Amino acid sequence: MRHLSVGIESWALREPFRISRGVKTAADVVVVRLTEGAAVGMGECVPYARYGETVAGVVAAIEAARTAIEAGIDRQELAHILPAGAARNALDCALWDLSARRGDGPVWRQLGLPPPQPLVTAYTLSLDTVENMATAARLNAHRPLLKLKLDAESPVEKVAAVRRAAPQARIVIDANEAWTLELVAAVLPQLYALGVELLEQPLPAGQDAGLASLQRTIPIAADESCHVTADLAGLCDRYDMVNIKLDKTGGLTEAHAALCEARRLGLKVFVGCMVATSLAMAPAMLLAAEADYVDLDGPLLLAKDRTGGVRVVDGLLQPCAPALWGG
Repeated sequence: MRHLSVGIESWALREPFRISRGVKTAADVVVVRLTEGAAVGMGECVPYARYGETVAGVVAAIEAARTAIEAGIDRQELAHILPAGAARNALDCALWDLSARRGDGPVWRQLGLPPPQPLVTAYTLSLDTVENMATAARLNAHRPLLKLKLDAESPVEKVAAVRRAAPQARIVIDANEAWTLELVAAVLPQLYALGVELLEQPLPAGQDAGLASLQRTIPIAADESCHVTADLAGLCDRYDMVNIKLDKTGGLTEAHAALCEARRLGLKVFVGCMVATSLAMAPAMLLAAEADYVDLDGPLLLAKDRTGGVRVVDGLLQPCAPALWGG
C-alpha cells in the first residue's frame, strides 16, 4: 500500500533575490513523500507565479491525484493525469526516489546515466544597481561562472562593472524576458566584447520570433519559451540552447527526454533550477553531466540547506548525498 503526504516549507534566503519580475526573500517549496512499507521516496517543487502556479494550487493538484498515486500509478501514467509543471515534478521525482529505495538501484543507473560528479555551476548575482552588482561580483570573484540577472536598465554598464570586479570569472546573463529585439541587437556586440558567453531569454515567450533573423554573436538560450520536449523543434530557428528545468518539464522523466531531443536537434543544453533546496537539485544533478552549462546554485542562495545537500569545494559543486535523494 502506498501513502502520499504533502507539505509546504519556506526556506529563508541569505539575502533578497531580484530578477526583472520582482524580488523574493524565501524559497517556498512543496514537498511530497511517498511511503511503501519501509521505503520512502521524496520530491520537491517550486510553484512559479510566471506560469500561473501558486503553492495552494500545486498542493491542490497533488491532492487531486492522491487516489491514483496511492493506487500505485507509475511515472508514465502520472504524465497522463497531471500537466507539465511543479506538481508533476514533485510526484515524478518522488516516484524515482521511491524506486531507488525499493531496491531498483540508484536513479542514475536506472536512467543509464553516469553517477553524479562534481561540476561547475553558475552562481547567480541578482538584479541591482551598477554599484551593488559590482560589489556582489567582487565578493564572488573567486567563482568560476557568474550568472547576472538583468533588466532593460543599463545592462552593458552592469556587465562592465561586474567584469572589472571579477576579471577572471566567466559570465552569462539572464534578462528574464525584459528586453526588446532592438535592445538585443544594440547590445550584443558590446556584451561579446565584455566576454559574455551566453544570453538567456531576452524577449518575452511568444514574442521571440525576431531572434531568428538576428545575427547572434553570442549564443541565446530559451528558458521561459521552453518547457517540454514538444516545444523544442519550434525553437531551433531562434535559439542556440534550451534551459531545461524540472519544474517546467514536470519532473526528471520528461526532463531527460527533453535533453535527449535537444541533442538530436543540435541544440545545446543548459540545466537550470528554481531557488530551492538540494532535494530539488539532486534529480537535476543527474542531467548536469550531459549539459553544456549548469545553473544549480539554488541551495547556495539559502540561509540554510538540507542535511546531505550540495556544497562547493575548490570551486566545484559537489553532488548531494545518496541518502537525500536517488539512492
